[in-house]
Amino acid sequence: MSLRGADVLARTLAAAGVRNVFTLSGNHVMPVFDAALDAKLSLIHVRHEAAAVHMADAWGRLTGEPGIALVTGGPGHANALGALYTALAAQAPMVLISGHAPLDELGKGAFQEMPQSDLAAPLTVASWTAQSAETIGDDVARALREARKGPVHLSVPSDVLDSRTDAQVRQVEIPTPTTAKIPPELVNAKRPLVIAGPAAMRARRMGGMPVIGMESPRGVNDPSLGKLAEVLAKADVVLLLGKPLDFTLKFGKAFAPDCRILNADAAQVLPEPSLAQRAWFQEVDAALRYRPAEWASLRSAAGAPLHPVEVCREVQKLLDARDAVFVADGGEFGQWAQACLRAPRRVINGVAGSIGSALPFAAAAKLAFPDAPVVALLGDGTLGFHLSELDTAVRYGLGYVAVVGNDACWNAEHQIQLRAYGAARAHGLDLLPTQYGSVASALGAQGADVSTAEGLAVALQRFTAGGKPGLVNVMIERAAAPRY
Repeated sequence: MSLRGADVLARTLAAAGVRNVFTLSGNHVMPVFDAALDAKLSLIHVRHEAAAVHMADAWGRLTGEPGIALVTGGPGHANALGALYTALAAQAPMVLISGHAPLDELGKGAFQEMPQSDLAAPLTVASWTAQSAETIGDDVARALREARKGPVHLSVPSDVLDSRTDAQVRQVEIPTPTTAKIPPELVNAKRPLVIAGPAAMRARRMGGMPVIGMESPRGVNDPSLGKLAEVLAKADVVLLLGKPLDFTLKFGKAFAPDCRILNADAAQVLPEPSLAQRAWFQEVDAALRYRPAEWASLRSAAGAPLHPVEVCREVQKLLDARDAVFVADGGEFGQWAQACLRAPRRVINGVAGSIGSALPFAAAAKLAFPDAPVVALLGDGTLGFHLSELDTAVRYGLGYVAVVGNDACWNAEHQIQLRAYGAARAHGLDLLPTQYGSVASALGAQGADVSTAEGLAVALQRFTAGGKPGLVNVMIERAAAPRY
C-alpha cells in the first residue's frame, strides 16, 4: 500500500522516538497535520512560529532528543528564522521542518514562494529542500542525525507531501558520540582549565577535572560565574571543549599572553586532577561561587519596588525542589536571576543574547518534565515577545510558573544610556507599569500583580499548587545587572 510523502515524514519521526511536534498550522503543512494522526504524533500548536522553534530548542537542550518544529512556508518560515539563531548559538539539537511551495510551480510566482533553504542556511548546521516523496524518509532521517550537531532545517514542498510512494519508513541510526584524545599538556599544567560550549556542557562525563560551562552572551562577565575573569587570567593551559574562541572570551584576550589554548570537539572522560592541581581547582570553585555578602540581607525600602535579589530569594525556595527546572530570559532582570538562582536543570537565552524565549522554553520544559517544578524569570520587555504563549500553556495544561520583573523599562539599554551618555540623555526606553498578572488571568492562566516580598511568596505558593500556568508580575527597581 502506497503512502503519501507526509505519511512517510510523520512515521519516520515516530519511528525515531519523536513524541511531540511544536507547530503552527498553515496551508503547506496540513498534510503533515493529517498524517500525524496515524503516526500518533502529538502536535503542540503555538501562537507564533518563533515560539515553536524556541520550544523545540528547549526540548533538545533539556532532553538530548532532537526537538521538532513544524511551520508553514513563506511568512511562516520567515517568522521562525529569528529563533533559529538562538538555537544555533546554543548548539541545540533540533529540526525545523517548513512547508514549501510546490516544486512544479517554482519560478512561476507560486503562493508564498521563497528561497527557504538559502535563508535558513546561515542559521543551521544543514539546510536543504526535499525533492521527492521517494526520498523524504531519507531526508528526515538525515535531519535527525545532523541535528546532533545543532539545528537543522528541512523544507518540504506541498506536492512532495501529497505525492504517493512505495518507499518504506526509514529507521534512524544515531551516530555514537566521539571521544577526543586528552592533550598531555592538560595533565601536566599547574593551573589548567576546561571550558565547555553549550553542547559539551550537556554531554555526560564520568569524573575528571571540573568543567566550566559558558553559555551567556556576557561571556567572562557572566553573573552566574562569579569572578570567572580572574581565574581565566591565571590559567596556564586551557582546553576548549566545543567552545569557540569568540567574543565571550574576548577572542583570547581573557587569558594571559603565555597561556596555552587547546581545542577539542568532545571529551567524555577527562583526567583526574593531580594532587598539586587540586588547590587550584578549589580556588577556581571559590571564584565561580562568589557573590557579594550584602545580597543575603538586601532589602528595598518600605513602599519601594523590590530589588531583583529579593525576588530571587523567594523564587529559590521553589527551585530547591528535586528535579526543578530554572528558565531565564535575557535583559537585566534575567542576569540577576542567573546570578542568584540555582537548580538541577536550567535553560537560558544563551550566547545569541536574544530575548523573549522564556515562556516557550518553560512550556517545553514542563512538557518534558511534567512532575518537576518549572520556574521562568523574565523582564517586562521580554514578556511582550511571546505573552500569547500563555494561551498555549493553558490549552495543554503546562503548569509552569513565570515571574516577571517589571521595571516599566527596557532596562538593559537604559543602563547602557546611563553609562555611555548620562542620565540627561537616557530616553525612549520607558514602558507602562502594566498589570501583566491581570493579562495572564484574562488568558486563562493564574495571574497576580504584587509589589511586596510577602505578596510574591503568597502568589508563588498558590500557583505551584494550582495545576495551571501562573504568572506573577512583580514591580522591581531599575537595578543594573551585577558586575563583580
